[in-house]
Amino acid sequence: MISSVLVANRGEIARRIIRTARRLGIRTIAVYSEADEKLPFVAEADEAVPLTGTPAQAYRDSAQLLAIAARTGAEAIHPGYGFLSENAGFARAVAGAGLVWVGPPADAIERMGDKINARNLVAAAGVPVSPGTETPVSDADGALAAAEGIGYPVMVKASAGGGGMGMAVAADPAALAREYDKVRAFAERLFGDGSVLLERYYPRVRHVEVQILGLPDGRVVALGERDCSVQRRNQKVAEETPSPGLDPALRARMLAAAVQAGEAVGYRNAGTVECLLAPDTGEFVFLEMNTRLQVEHPITEAVYGIDLVAAQLRIASGEEPELGTLTPSGHAIELRINAEDPRRFLPGPGVITEWVEPAGEGVRVDAGYGPGTTVTPHYDSLMAKLIVHGPDRETALQRARDAVAGFRIAGPKSNLEFFRELLDTEEFTSGEYDTGIVGRMRG
Repeated sequence: MISSVLVANRGEIARRIIRTARRLGIRTIAVYSEADEKLPFVAEADEAVPLTGTPAQAYRDSAQLLAIAARTGAEAIHPGYGFLSENAGFARAVAGAGLVWVGPPADAIERMGDKINARNLVAAAGVPVSPGTETPVSDADGALAAAEGIGYPVMVKASAGGGGMGMAVAADPAALAREYDKVRAFAERLFGDGSVLLERYYPRVRHVEVQILGLPDGRVVALGERDCSVQRRNQKVAEETPSPGLDPALRARMLAAAVQAGEAVGYRNAGTVECLLAPDTGEFVFLEMNTRLQVEHPITEAVYGIDLVAAQLRIASGEEPELGTLTPSGHAIELRINAEDPRRFLPGPGVITEWVEPAGEGVRVDAGYGPGTTVTPHYDSLMAKLIVHGPDRETALQRARDAVAGFRIAGPKSNLEFFRELLDTEEFTSGEYDTGIVGRMRG
């Protein structure tokens, strides 16, 4: 097992990694931007080193991170999620510096990071994919020609995008001509890659993903699925497992397809295969693969009784993770507590003057902030993740309602009011919802 790890991230995920590393006897080194100096993760690490540069770019400075790792004697780097976690170049640089990368091989990151390459690769392995382009669309005329074969509406996607960014829907040729140029410009600006692909757009779908682990001996195993259909602006705000939209046969097919996708790239460590599911027909298609730990990993931990960060660290060390029988138990829900208004979901940063976390049976809070800390506008608005677990979905729903009622935050805005509404909405409580639920709630 590695003896020390530099955590190349911030906030709640940095605290999460530090907590498990401490339990395993691994020394932790935190890095922090000027804006994050007072956050809890900085104090909780065994050592903390300030980063130079602007708050927005500090955690993306790979050269600086490698220099700090060398100076502090770190044996490994854990990237968390976001920032450099799916940067194949950084993964290679870490290995090139003689350090352990806590994540999949750089080749797997690269092959799955390009959405066109990823869909072609998994399709060749027998995983279902939606009708779409097999090569980048070079211009608007090419997009219009491709759309005729796919059929409207189409999804216009940045090939290098992720996290719900760089996507637009076009219902007709006029809309496609506009959206193609917008997505291409956005992709060039944000990802440095203007490649665009088109896929069929499904107006009514569920977003269901499968957690996989690639083990040191070459096997790939699936640890159930998570339903991530509650989204605003194509970004997740609530997740649950197991998905109420899957029967046992469909679940078995989806998990098998996810394992096929992982095997197709020789996957190692933790990853997630994301799919779109048509609730009326039970048909599903591959969406993308996230070659990192997901924000919503705690609900899988809750139902499987495992520590995914510990599994990551053990796999990176060449050891078999402690997985037990891989038998799920109960139901879990995660709510992302964001510093944003609960109606339009616009960011609302500020100094936290009150912070009271809920407690109780089956309740877990993974927070990046606390009383007296400041949510700045430099980063994602996520303040904490509220995770509840119960023997069944109805119990988990009630524990979620009670926990939301007991969570008190003052200073920045929060979306707690939205979750109070969601947990009492018939569409959600029935389990028969899709990705349009938030839009219908907000009219």
